Parts: sequence; C-alpha cells; structure tokens
Amino acid sequence: RLLGQSELRLEKSHSTHLTVLIEQLVANTGHTLRDLVAVAVSDGPGSYTGLRIGAAAAKGLCFALDIPLIAVGTLPALAHQVATRTPRADSYLYAPMLDARRQEVYTALYHVDGRELAAPAPLILTPEAWAEQLAHHAVLFFGSGAAKFQPLVSDNPNAAFLADVQPSAVSVGELALGAYQRQEFQDVAYYEPFYLKEVYTTTPRSVIN
Repeated sequence: RLLGQSELRLEKSHSTHLTVLIEQLVANTGHTLRDLVAVAVSDGPGSYTGLRIGAAAAKGLCFALDIPLIAVGTLPALAHQVATRTPRADSYLYAPMLDARRQEVYTALYHVDGRELAAPAPLILTPEAWAEQLAHHAVLFFGSGAAKFQPLVSDNPNAAFLADVQPSAVSVGELALGAYQRQEFQDVAYYEPFYLKEVYTTTPRSVIN
C-alpha cells in the first residue's frame, strides 16, 4: 500500500529539491532510509538533466544502503497511470507522448493490460502518424506532446485525447512493485537512464570582436 507521496511540478529544479523531498517523505511516513528495501527511478525518456540527476540520486541511495535499483520506463508508467484510471479502459489503446521539441515526440503504444505494442521511439508528427492503428482501434493520446498531434488527426473519430496528464511517481511505484516481486533489478554500478536519443554536448563558440 502507498505510505506517502510528494511531487513538485517545477522546471529545472531536481538538484535543488530532490534530496530534501526524499528525506521529508521518508520521515513523514515514520520510517528511516534504512527501512527501504529498494529504490525505483523513472528510466526515461525525458529531460537529459532530469534523468541524470534522478539516476545519480537513486544510485547513491542504493550504494549507501546496499539495496537494489529498479528502473521504470516513463512511457509505460504514463500509460499505466491513464489506463488504470480511465472509464471503459479496455475500449482504447494507449499512446503516451512526451514533447521532444518542434514536431517530434517520444511515444509508444500499449494495451490496457500494459503489454507493449510499439516500442518507445522518437516520432515526427504528421497526419499519417499512427494511421494503421487508428484505422482499426480507438487510441487515447496523452502527455506533454499530445496537444501537438491533436490538430493533425482532429477528423479521425478513433483518435481521443486526454489533457493535462503529467508523469506520476505513484505510477512508477506501482510498476516498480511488480518488478521487485520479479526481482528485475539494475546493475547499480553500470545503470544509465534510457535517453532514447544520444546526448549531444557542444563547446561554446569563441566570441570574436
């Protein structure tokens, strides 16, 4: 059962707030960090910086406490979150979309029971995106990138949209419980988030007067 949760919707603030939130949450449940038996982290895709900070914090806890690390994909967690809280849930396939800037999203497709029907991938949004699936099934689109897709398929009765859906730590925890029971753990020393795309770094150009 859920003992507590704490979530903040703040831009670019992971490094400032994460450690404090963890300590406060554990204390509010009447436990200590030593009572933890595993740590789950959102695996991505998502913000490169956010994923790195989350992974570093999770790995640090696992090393310090000698407990296993569980990685839960952001897209399946988002699909689980919506599918388990949607009326007539079995009427839809589930396509979470995370904004990847411009006309691109990170997306995947899931059955109501969580089965992966299309693997997570970057997708350039066009009216033909997901055309084969929309020809045969009602598909529910949601997440930070879904609003960009809605105008492109507004005339398709099989395309449904759910607004204001944000990833939730609760859904990550719900999927992590199953992974813990199956003992699906990461190698703490070598774990890296699922960025989906390569991380590119650039050197600032010199300013020539």
